[in-house]
Amino acid sequence: MNPAELFRREPDPVVLAPGQVLFREGDAGDVMFVLLEGTAAIMVGTRVVETAAPGALLGEMAIIDSSPRSATVVASTSCRLARIDLRRFHFLVQQTPFFATHVMKVLVERVRKLSRLMAGP
Repeated sequence: MNPAELFRREPDPVVLAPGQVLFREGDAGDVMFVLLEGTAAIMVGTRVVETAAPGALLGEMAIIDSSPRSATVVASTSCRLARIDLRRFHFLVQQTPFFATHVMKVLVERVRKLSRLMAGP
């Protein structure tokens, strides 16, 4: 199941136009987002490290450990996103086991990708 399905009836989505920044590397991170529609570039410095598609989690690391944002997210197309603050995040983790395991899966995939990059060719 795609996490976007959990939020398909989001009453107050965040809407971005192409080129609009969702958040910047180094910003404080007290919310995360689920991309419902559109695509977005995830950038570290000036390098695009991932292209987010519907269902992507954005900003989950910062909400988990209250650290500054580790990347910049820029809408590539028109985007609609669900905003998840810490209270909502804790509720989702408690009430929706799929959501909790999906967050862990995303974090593991990002760690594995970083490990491959660090290992080199």
